[in-house]
Amino acid sequence: MRLQDIELTGTNRLELDIMKIPLSCVIVISDGKAKIRELPSYGEYKIVTYQGKVKRMRREEGEEF
Repeated sequence: MRLQDIELTGTNRLELDIMKIPLSCVIVISDGKAKIRELPSYGEYKIVTYQGKVKRMRREEGEEF
């Protein structure tokens, strides 16, 4: 799953239906925006910030041998 924007309400409130999001995911909020991304089965995420704002999210995936 790619990074997806999450719509905020007119009053800038975050409302999620937990039945519609992946079982294992990360929600990142920065600079008045919210985004969601499903986590891989095996791997890690790195969240890179610059001047107090999220600049990039990097995913490294793998699988057990």
